[in-house]
Amino acid sequence: MSRLVNPHGGNKLKPLLLAGAKLQKEKARAAKMQQVRMQSRETCDLIMMGIGAFTPLDGFMGKRDWKGVCEKYKMADGLFWPIPITLSVSREVAAAIKKNEEVALVDDESGALMGSMRVAEKYEPDLEHECKQVFRTNDKAHPGVAVTMGQKPINIAGPVKVFSEGHFPADFPGLYMRPNESRRLFAQKGWKTVAALQLRNPMHRSHEYLAKVAIEITDGVFIHQLIGKLKEGDIPADVRVKAINVLTEKYFVKDTYLMGGYPLDMRYAGPREALLHALFRQNFGCSHLIIGRDHAGVGEYYGPFDAQDIFDEIPKNSLETVPLKIDWTFFCRKCEGMASMRTCPHGKDDRILLSGTKLRKMLSDGEPVSSEFSRPEVLEVLRGYYAGLENKVEIHLHRYSEGESQKK
Repeated sequence: MSRLVNPHGGNKLKPLLLAGAKLQKEKARAAKMQQVRMQSRETCDLIMMGIGAFTPLDGFMGKRDWKGVCEKYKMADGLFWPIPITLSVSREVAAAIKKNEEVALVDDESGALMGSMRVAEKYEPDLEHECKQVFRTNDKAHPGVAVTMGQKPINIAGPVKVFSEGHFPADFPGLYMRPNESRRLFAQKGWKTVAALQLRNPMHRSHEYLAKVAIEITDGVFIHQLIGKLKEGDIPADVRVKAINVLTEKYFVKDTYLMGGYPLDMRYAGPREALLHALFRQNFGCSHLIIGRDHAGVGEYYGPFDAQDIFDEIPKNSLETVPLKIDWTFFCRKCEGMASMRTCPHGKDDRILLSGTKLRKMLSDGEPVSSEFSRPEVLEVLRGYYAGLENKVEIHLHRYSEGESQKK
């Protein structure tokens, strides 16, 4: 019997991904259905339902669920859920769909058939209200707000059948992982308590410190990387994976960590997204989620520890996975190592504050980065990536210059 935390909402995972003869039968049926094109975030949400990471959802949310999640963190049946999981269509497409009609779900970018849905409901959400509730702002400069406000005006809801995991298994072999797989690996290792480290950036010294604190107090750490879409300027998943691999190989004890990747687009919803991160990590089998400074944040929209505080504001027993709250971390020259506000008595002049944003800027500007900020092996990977970007820019400018000369 597993000693891991239960999946959210019950004691069993609820994957919706079809296989074998049933998959082929449903795909053949879906080929004759009206198509609904999904944006990237919607496609990833469908895949998360497919692999059971969004257990116990059985489809995209209706109006009562949408409203309850926005305003009270609860679906209509009382299940805790922090962020709406919805699918939008144009008014024209919505008008052409009859109630309880089945539609084919197609990824808009690739054109791939991803699943099908029985449309039980159509409704028009108040997107500005959703943004204010979920993101705490309706400022379109916020990347999550921009995506939400840019979605189509009508939501369609109903149970889904999932046919595909898209490009993720092929693009990230050995990293892409489903909840039943992580749970099996945790059980094989004899782990009962597992701390998830959410990552959308390469691991600099601060992330490394957070992970090692977690290893000290749990059975192991699950370094769980987002491999869906990020905002412009963030480091691509394949580069980040390479940087994290070289760090863990050289600076972590074997069998104290497990690497994984999950297929979700970043929402940048700060505190609300921290709750969603904890919820689906519970489905992956994690007892804890590491919450450091500005978890899932962007810009100045959230306070540095709002994502920690929100766990004290939600109803008790909403989640089995609990936050592992860690204070602001940095490299202290006098301590001669990583420390936090709780452990270091020295002043700000002795502290090197670390952040992914700062590291990206330093690397893109060609500034020197010390090993106190990030490990040399990681910096080598990242410098190679930024050098490649510079070469692409130079080639583009050269071709543009040649084109202008030919015109003259």
